[in-house]
Amino acid sequence: MSKPGSERILRDPLWGDISFDASLSVLLGAREFLRLDKVRQLGPVAQVYPGATHTRLSHSLGVYHLAKKTMAALEERGMLPFATQEGRRSFLAASLFHDIGHFPYAHSLKELPLESHESMAGRAVQAEPLASLLGSAGADPAMVARIIDTKLPLDAGRGGEGETRFYRGLLSGVLDPDKVDYLTRDAFHCGVPYGIQDAEYIARRLSVEDGELVLDAKGAMSVDAVLFSKYQMYRAVYWHPVVRSATAAVKKAVSLGLDSGILEPRELYGLGDGEFEVLLARRFPSSPLVRSAFFGQAFEEVASYPYDQANPRHRELSNLERRREAESLLASSCGAEGESVAIDIPEPIHFESELKVRGEEGGLVPFSQASVLFPGGKSAFLAASLRRIRLFAQRGSEGGRLAAAFEEFLMA
Repeated sequence: MSKPGSERILRDPLWGDISFDASLSVLLGAREFLRLDKVRQLGPVAQVYPGATHTRLSHSLGVYHLAKKTMAALEERGMLPFATQEGRRSFLAASLFHDIGHFPYAHSLKELPLESHESMAGRAVQAEPLASLLGSAGADPAMVARIIDTKLPLDAGRGGEGETRFYRGLLSGVLDPDKVDYLTRDAFHCGVPYGIQDAEYIARRLSVEDGELVLDAKGAMSVDAVLFSKYQMYRAVYWHPVVRSATAAVKKAVSLGLDSGILEPRELYGLGDGEFEVLLARRFPSSPLVRSAFFGQAFEEVASYPYDQANPRHRELSNLERRREAESLLASSCGAEGESVAIDIPEPIHFESELKVRGEEGGLVPFSQASVLFPGGKSAFLAASLRRIRLFAQRGSEGGRLAAAFEEFLMA
C-alpha cells in the first residue's frame, strides 16, 4: 500500500476522482503515454460533433479507473482467489497502456498494411524505458504485453496462463472497461444520450466462475444496454456519412502514398492527429483527398447501398486494392480526376455477446438465450445492418453520372 499522501488524484468529468499509488503514478509521465494527449479519440467525428475533441489519454485514464473498480468489486466478494499481486498490477498497467500504439485519426488507417496498434503497444511495454517503469510499479512487462496483444501466445509466464487469459477477457470482452468508457465518454463529448453506461451497476453484477466472467440474471440488462448503445453510436456518430467521407479520403490518400513511396509506414507510427495532418498536407499539397479530410471540403455522398455479403461485387470491393481499381474506373468513365472519388466500406464489427448469464433458476445460459432484446442472431443482424457501401465525390463533380456508373458497376 502507498503511504498517506503518496497517491496522485486526477479529476475526470465522467468518473470523478481517479487515483494512482506512488509507483503506478510514475507511468503517467511516460513519453509513450503522454503522446496519447495528441491523439483524438474520434478523429474526424469533430467535423459533425464539435465537442468530440477528447483524447486517447483521457480515455485510457477512464479505462484504468473502471478496471480498478471492477477488480475491487470482484475481490471484495472473494471472486479472484487466483489473482497474484503481480497479475493485478499487470492488468492495471495494461488497462492504462492499451492504446499507446494507436494511430491518429481514429480507425482510418486500420485497413492498411501497417502493424496493428495492439502489436506496437505489446512491443513497447517490453522495451525500455517502459519495461523498467512497469517493473518498478510491480507489473510484469511480458504479462502486460500478453494482456494487450491477444495475438501473443498465452504461455504460462510468471502470471500463469489462466490468470492472463482472465485479464484479457476482462479488458476486451462484452462489459469490458474499454467499451464502457468509450461509449460513455464519446456520448458525453458528442452531446448525445445514446452511449451512457451504468459502470457501478455493471461491476456489482459480475462474478467469476471457473476463471471466467459470469453475469447474474439482473445484470443481463447491462449487456442489452451496451449492445444497443453501440448500435446507436455507430449509426449516429462513428459511421455518420461525413465521418465516413473523411475516413475514406484519408485512407485513400495514405494508401496511394504507401503504394507510390511518397509515404513510408515508419512515418505513420507515433504521430498525433496534428502531426498526421501536417504530414499529409506537405506530402500531398494539392490533393482533393487531403482537402476533403482536413480543410472543410468534405466529399459528398453520391450513392449508398446496404452491404450484402452474398453479393460478389460487394465482397470484391472489400479488398482495398480492388476498391482502388474500381475508383479509377469510375472516375475515368465520367471524366473525373482519380483522387476526386472514394469508395467506402466500413470494417466488419461485432456485437460481442458470448458472456454467460446465471439464469433465474440457477443454471448458466448464453446471453443470447437470456436476452429479450438480442435473442439468437439478433446482435449479428444489427451489426450487419449498419454496414453500407458508399461512393463519395468531390463537390461540383459529376455526382449523378458517378452514381449511375457505380450502380451499373455493382450490378455487373
